Amino acid sequence: MTLTEGSARAVAPDAAATPQVLQPSGWPMPRGYANGMMAEGRIVVTGGVIGWDARENLAEGFVAQVRQTLANIVAILKEGGAGPEHLVRLTWYVVDIEEYLANLKALGPAYRETLGAHYPAMALVQVVRLVEKAARVEIEATAVVPRST
Repeated sequence: MTLTEGSARAVAPDAAATPQVLQPSGWPMPRGYANGMMAEGRIVVTGGVIGWDARENLAEGFVAQVRQTLANIVAILKEGGAGPEHLVRLTWYVVDIEEYLANLKALGPAYRETLGAHYPAMALVQVVRLVEKAARVEIEATAVVPRST
């Protein structure tokens, strides 16, 4: 992927097959997320997904809930013919941003084990609470499956 001269838009050799990272010229490279993404194809979206299993048992602890939430997102994407590499956006809702920040070191491996080294555009929002009182995190995902897939 290369940046075009004088342009903030990323261009890749096979732009129709892979979501493209958008990185404005001169901006610092973000770590663990992208500033923007561009893709063309069939859209697959999730609702707000939390870290419970098929029996609706919530994982114990923040990182465990994130890991299970991401695994649940992967399962939903699969139903739509998508995979983690098709993600263009994740919106995280946490009940305690300090808990998120305190767990950054453990979140990286949990994220990569589930989604690999693909980092879409992301937002993180602290909320008062989630519908499931014991849930610590809820994530919405958007993926775009290329037309050629």
